Amino acid sequence: MRTSILAAADLDELIQSLKAAGYQVIGPVRDDAAVVYDDINSATDLPRGWVDEQEKGHYRLLPAGDDRYFGYTVAANAWKRFLNPPRKRLWRVVRQDGKLQFIPESDSAPPLAFIGVRSCELHAIHIQDRVLIDGAHCDEGYRQRRRHLFTVAVNCTRAAATCFCTSMHTGPRVELQSDLVLTELLDEHGHRFLLETGTDAGHRITASLPLMPATDDDTALAESRINIAREQMLAGPRQFDSSGIHNLLFSNMESPAWDAVAERCLSCANCTLACPTCFCFAVEDTTDLTGDHAERWQRWDSCFNGAFSHVHGGSVRNSTRARYRQWMTHKLAGWVDQFGQSGCVGCGRCISWCPAGIDITEQLQAIAEGDAS
Repeated sequence: MRTSILAAADLDELIQSLKAAGYQVIGPVRDDAAVVYDDINSATDLPRGWVDEQEKGHYRLLPAGDDRYFGYTVAANAWKRFLNPPRKRLWRVVRQDGKLQFIPESDSAPPLAFIGVRSCELHAIHIQDRVLIDGAHCDEGYRQRRRHLFTVAVNCTRAAATCFCTSMHTGPRVELQSDLVLTELLDEHGHRFLLETGTDAGHRITASLPLMPATDDDTALAESRINIAREQMLAGPRQFDSSGIHNLLFSNMESPAWDAVAERCLSCANCTLACPTCFCFAVEDTTDLTGDHAERWQRWDSCFNGAFSHVHGGSVRNSTRARYRQWMTHKLAGWVDQFGQSGCVGCGRCISWCPAGIDITEQLQAIAEGDAS
C-alpha cells in the first residue's frame, strides 16, 4: 500500500472526489440518537465529535470531547442494506387488452462508495460475497452493486465494550483489500489521517488530493492507536478462543443452556436484522382484487420467525429454543461447513440491539461450562 497524510480539513475533498467520479457516497451520519449509514454529501454530514457507548441491550451516543470523525465503533445498521436491499421487487405482471404482460425489474444502481468501513465489516461483506455471488445461485443485483463498490475503510482506534473482533480474527486492523484505508490521528501535531492506497481505483481518486508524505512517527502513532483498540478487547470479558466453536456447538445440541436462553429470547429477530452477515430472505406474491396486476417481492427474513421454517404440516423449528439454537449453531459452526469460515465477525451488534440483553459470547461460555463431549 502507498502511504501518505491527508489533513482532516481536507477530508471533504476526498468525498467530493468520489462524487465527481460518479459514486453515490454512503457513510456514517448521526440520526437522532444513533450513528447509521446513509447518503452523505460532505464531511459535515459525518458524526464528528460523537462517540458510542454500547453494552448488552444498550446503545447511547455521547459527546466525544474532541473532533474525531470516526470516534464511534460501528453504526447501528450494516452495509448489507445497500448491497442487498431489505425489500426489492423482482417482477410484475399487468393485464393489457386481455393479455398478461410480464415486466422484469431493472436492478441497476449507481456505483456505490462506502466511507468508514471497519475491518469486521469488510470481512462481513466478503462473507456475503461467498453466499450471494460464489454460490450455485448468484444474486445478479448484488453482484452488480458489489462489482462497482469503492471502499474507504477505517482502522479502529477504540473498541466498544461489545466488540470481540480479536476473537474472530477480523480486526481491529484492516487486513483485507480496500481501495483506501484511513487511520485517524489527533495529537499535538494536529488532526489528520494516515491514508493507505490499496488499489488503482484508490490511486485515481486520491490523485488530486492535497496529500503530504507520511513520516515514521505518523506510522508508529497509527499503529499505537490500533493497538489501543486491540488491547481494550483483549482485556475485556468477551475475549475467547474461537478455534473450537464448531465442535463445541455440534457436540452440545441438547445442552440445558439452550433452554435457559430460550426463556429470555423474544424471537424478535433484532439480532439477525442488525447482523452484517445474515442473508435469509422470503419471497411474496401480491395481486389486486381485479386480477389485472400482480407483483413478486423479495424481503429480508429471519430464522427466528415461526413461519420461516414452515413446511406442509407445520414448522420444522416450532420453539424459541430450536430457533435460537439454529441461528447460533448455523452462524458459528454450520457456516464453516458451508462456506469455509464463520458467519460471525465479532462486531457486537447482536449484543447491543437485543432488547433482552442476550450476549452471544456469554452463551458460548455457558455451553462450554456444561460441555458434554
